[in-house]
Amino acid sequence: MLITTTNVIEGRPVQEYMGVINAQSIIGANIFKDLFAGLRDVFGGRSKTYERVLEEAKEDALRELAERAQSLGANAIVGVDLDFETIGSGGSMLMVIATGTAVRI
Repeated sequence: MLITTTNVIEGRPVQEYMGVINAQSIIGANIFKDLFAGLRDVFGGRSKTYERVLEEAKEDALRELAERAQSLGANAIVGVDLDFETIGSGGSMLMVIATGTAVRI
């Protein structure tokens, strides 16, 4: 499955538009991740823990997006947009929403 943020794929014209699709991934950060990330806030530096959580949520959303496109008979997704939000009490959960257009090229 070809997934791109662009609206066209050079040299591969869209044969059929299958529709707009979306997928989301919601991941909760546990108390230990919050504790270690809090230490990074105090002492400075990057939070590898949260970076891994963000990457995992993004990959989950893109995987689900590809599955939805495939179920429609698409072989590519164009115009992909990723949105990241915190939800839950105190922003304790991370939500990634992936949206795109399923197409056949």
